[in-house]
Amino acid sequence: MNTSQLKALLNELVKQPNESEWVEFKHNFHSPQEIGERLSALSNGACIHGQEYGYLIFGIEDNTHKIIGTNFKAKSHKKGKEELEHWLAQRLDPRIDFEVVEFAYDADKHISLYIIPATKERPVHFMQQAFIRVGSITRKLEDFPDKEAKIWRKRKISFEKDIAKDNLSNADVVSLLSTETYFDLMKIPFPKDQNGIINRFIEEKLVKKTKTGIAITNLGAILFAKNLNDFDLLSRKSIRVIKYKGKNKVETEREQIGVKGYALGFFGLVNWVNGQLPANEEIGKVLREDSRMYPEIAIRELIANALIHQDFLVKGFPMIEIFSDRIEISNPGDPLITPDRFIDSYISRNEILADIMRRMRFCEEKGSGLDKVIFYNELYQLPPIQVKVQEHRTTVTLFSYRGLKKLDKKERVRACYQHACLKYVSNEKMSNESLRDRFKIKSHNYSIASRIIKEALETNAIKEDNPESNSRKYASYIPFWA
Repeated sequence: MNTSQLKALLNELVKQPNESEWVEFKHNFHSPQEIGERLSALSNGACIHGQEYGYLIFGIEDNTHKIIGTNFKAKSHKKGKEELEHWLAQRLDPRIDFEVVEFAYDADKHISLYIIPATKERPVHFMQQAFIRVGSITRKLEDFPDKEAKIWRKRKISFEKDIAKDNLSNADVVSLLSTETYFDLMKIPFPKDQNGIINRFIEEKLVKKTKTGIAITNLGAILFAKNLNDFDLLSRKSIRVIKYKGKNKVETEREQIGVKGYALGFFGLVNWVNGQLPANEEIGKVLREDSRMYPEIAIRELIANALIHQDFLVKGFPMIEIFSDRIEISNPGDPLITPDRFIDSYISRNEILADIMRRMRFCEEKGSGLDKVIFYNELYQLPPIQVKVQEHRTTVTLFSYRGLKKLDKKERVRACYQHACLKYVSNEKMSNESLRDRFKIKSHNYSIASRIIKEALETNAIKEDNPESNSRKYASYIPFWA
């Protein structure tokens, strides 16, 4: 933020009729302890009142809000031999990325300003105690349980709406984001000027207006950043692709780290991944002989799902790992629904991101993505997909071709269950005949399919559609949850 922007911000803040739970004015420095308590209180207060930031300003007369200047130099002041800024940061929990700035309002008036981001996850503590502003007084948060409860509720504000970069001009936004990509993918005319671009991006929640200019939201940055490294926190969410030489991680053949926003780099990513996959010689009788080992539409859907459904507040990044016998696509975070219900249920923690990616045709409509994955997985005669949730990470695995005889009991049951789910969401029922078609079992070997169905019934993965029927020949089956 340059000096003119800082002056504009200050001029807006002093217009406040009174100090509040997110703005406090001071003339001069009193003590490090007092500043630490104010940082905690203003971060918590900004959260409660839906403000992006709280502000602690030195150089303002308390009652009149007159700009008078201060002799406190916040950047260079020390606590003992330690810089005050570092001393404060070490005693805040969680660590909030507050900013300390100094500037000359005019030739005689020095201003020191703390810009304090609103807490996102939980109340901010200073030296193991959380504080809150009540009017113009700083109090312990524990004495106001209703206010503390509001902070815990606010932690559920969506990641997409948070700010990735603030204090920008229209030109800055166009420089940082590939705005033309949005209009190309949406198939709408490109605006005649930057104002038209910004107005459209505000409507889509890709940017927002603030007191000091334009802010790019996390949604705008994660989708359209020309370089995610321009956004400190989001650079850690770049997708990684690793290809290994064998069935384990001992030897890496090649690795790619994406630096573009997801929308900007999606099709290039999918094409690059598909280009690393081997051909499937076993399926030439059913599909063209140069078919890839894995269906491209399944790869596209699973990559899109990994990006959309990740938990951005959990450490880690989306990852695609290619082995000689499988491909694993994973994302940080535990799913909001049990993996057994992925095919028929839909809950997304990033609804705005999911909506815009569907409208840009990166993935299917709600609830119609995984059924396509399973449909093409069966068409390619591949083993059932596998979903694992371990250490706050969700991994979906596609396996290379193996004949039915090489599948173990768990895989046979999982394939039977997924086939029953696919039939059910298609308003059909699984039968011995449909399962034979799934595994390419010849009709005279119907007993093989019967044994697989029996295994699935015994493990309660499926159930009979009509338990009272005595006909085995025309029996039909549905998933356990249907």
